[in-house]
Amino acid sequence: MTAPGPVAIIGAGTMGAGLAQVAAAAGRDVVLHSRTGARLDSAVEAIGTSLDRMARRGGSAGRSQADPAEVLGRIHRTTDLGDCAGATVVIESIAEDLAVKRELFAELDRMCTGAEILATNTSGIPIGLIAQATTRPERVVGTHFFSPVPMMRLCEIVRGPDTSDAAVAAARSFADAIGKESVVVDRDTPGFITTRLLTVLILEAIRMVEDGTCKAVDLDRACQLGFGHPMGPLASVDLSGLDVFQDVAAGLYRATGNPAFRAPALLGDLVAAGHHGRKTGSGFHDYTATAGAAGAGAR
Repeated sequence: MTAPGPVAIIGAGTMGAGLAQVAAAAGRDVVLHSRTGARLDSAVEAIGTSLDRMARRGGSAGRSQADPAEVLGRIHRTTDLGDCAGATVVIESIAEDLAVKRELFAELDRMCTGAEILATNTSGIPIGLIAQATTRPERVVGTHFFSPVPMMRLCEIVRGPDTSDAAVAAARSFADAIGKESVVVDRDTPGFITTRLLTVLILEAIRMVEDGTCKAVDLDRACQLGFGHPMGPLASVDLSGLDVFQDVAAGLYRATGNPAFRAPALLGDLVAAGHHGRKTGSGFHDYTATAGAAGAGAR
C-alpha cells in the first residue's frame, strides 16, 4: 500500500500549530507554512510544549502519546508556499478574511494540482465563496477543527455548493486518521453548526459581564458546573482569540442580519486595547500571574 502523501498546513497560528501537531503525531509528514520564520519558530515551540504536557498527562483525546522528537521531526517549516505543491491534503488556517483566503486558494489551486482536497478551517465563511477562487471547486471543502486541536475530537466537514462526494470522503478519512470524529454539514450556511450556536452563547455571556450581572470567572464556572462544559464560554473565546471571534461574529451578523450576532461594545473595547486573550496575556481572564489559569479574571 502506498504511504499517504504529505499534509500542508497554511498558517502557523494556534490552530495551524495544533493541526500540524496532530497530523505529525498520526505519522504524516507535514509542511507548515507561514509568511515569517518567527511565527514558524513560535509554532514549533508551542508544539513542543504541548507534546511535553501531553506526555505528562498520558496522551491526547482518543490517541496514545507519540514520541515528541519523532513528531517534531515530521514537521517541515517553510515560508515558501511552493513547498506545499506536493501535498495530498492541504488545509488553510489563516485569518478570517474572505479576500485573503480567496487569494490564497487561487494560488493553491495552481500549485497543488495533485491534492485530493483543498480544505479551509474557517469558522464561519461559506465554503462556496472561497471555492469560487479556484478552477476545481469540487475539491474545496470545509474542515472546521476545534481549539485546542490536540484535545478536541470534533471536526465539522462542510460541503460547499460544488464539493464532491469524493472530497467529503477524503476529508472524513483524514479526520479519522488523525484521531478526530467528524460530522457533515450539508448546507453551506454561515457558522455551520457549532460556531453559529457558540457565538450566540459567547455574545450573551459578554453582555452579562458588560451589564454587571456577574464577573467572567463566575459566569464561566457556572457553565462548567451547570452544563458540564470543560471550559466556560469566556475562557473559550480567550483561547481562540478575541480578535478572531470579533471577525467571526461580524461575519455572521453581516450574513444573517440576526441581532443575536451583534457584538456588544465590551468586545470591541478589549480588542482595541490589545486584550486578545491568552496570546496577549489577558482577555476576559488574566493569564499573566499563572500561565493558562482561566480563573483569574477580574472582569
